[in-house]
Amino acid sequence: MGFLPPTSKRVQFNTSEKINERLALETQHNIEKYRYEDKEEIMRRLEELDQEWYTERVLEASASSFVLLGTFLGLTSNKRWHLLSGVVGYFLLQHSLQCWCPPLPLIRGLGIRTANEINEERNALQTLLH
Repeated sequence: MGFLPPTSKRVQFNTSEKINERLALETQHNIEKYRYEDKEEIMRRLEELDQEWYTERVLEASASSFVLLGTFLGLTSNKRWHLLSGVVGYFLLQHSLQCWCPPLPLIRGLGIRTANEINEERNALQTLLH
């Protein structure tokens, strides 16, 4: 499927340049900051990175929460709430194909990085340990 962007860069392709630059600068700042720290501090940061939520994880957790909410409200309140589950399902399908959906700019704007962006910092910090 040649019309789809490469998996590793899809989110960045669909994020504003300003946000991509801000997140890249944050990553570079973190790497520079830990360049002068001792191994314990670097290990602590690596543990933090292991716990950091990445874009897809935030999107999937949010979407599943809205699907559950729409289903619950559709069963207990008004059947129209089932539309929420359908809309969220559409957003997830759109994201899986294009790596863009309406919540993505909000998620990225909140500073949520992709797994690749987190791994870039992780790899640089692991290099500093050696």
